[in-house]
Amino acid sequence: MDKPQQRLKKEKETSFKRIYERLGRRAIVGSIIATVIVSTPLLYALHEYVPETKIWKTFLFTYESGVWQEAKYAMWVYTSKIIPLILLTIWFFTCRHWWYHALLVPIIMYAFQAVTSWNSEAGHIDEGTFVVLLPILVVIVPSIYLIRAKMFNTINDANKTLEELEEEFKIKPKTLWGKVKQYF
Repeated sequence: MDKPQQRLKKEKETSFKRIYERLGRRAIVGSIIATVIVSTPLLYALHEYVPETKIWKTFLFTYESGVWQEAKYAMWVYTSKIIPLILLTIWFFTCRHWWYHALLVPIIMYAFQAVTSWNSEAGHIDEGTFVVLLPILVVIVPSIYLIRAKMFNTINDANKTLEELEEEFKIKPKTLWGKVKQYF
């Protein structure tokens, strides 16, 4: 084999190796995300195995329910806030539609509720959520409306379908860190 053929063979091998590594990382991340999504019913059902006492002692930790009368009820409240928060966060980071910023509203709502429910001194759970969400709604709702208006103006001016316009508005960072960086 002469040198140009060897060089071509080597370039093919390295390109296949890069593709394999990229697919390997995607497969690992996808597998982790799929495992979390599939395990959410099990995670939600864990509160059923918590005792109906005020203090729950395990070999890892001791939990005192505080305002909650039972540790089992407290765990039910926590899981009912955290599981949707996890699923919405996964949806937000994997969504490729132009409207995915609208998911920030329920994400922030569930995060606020999870934090206030964790604070055992808070006597009233889920109160004041709208006050926290209002500044976020003031930014997100007009932004989504403006994107939508721009899309429909472009539809009226050109012969593009809604799917083609949605493809134009998609933001496609290459890495998870790139996806996170675009929001902060």
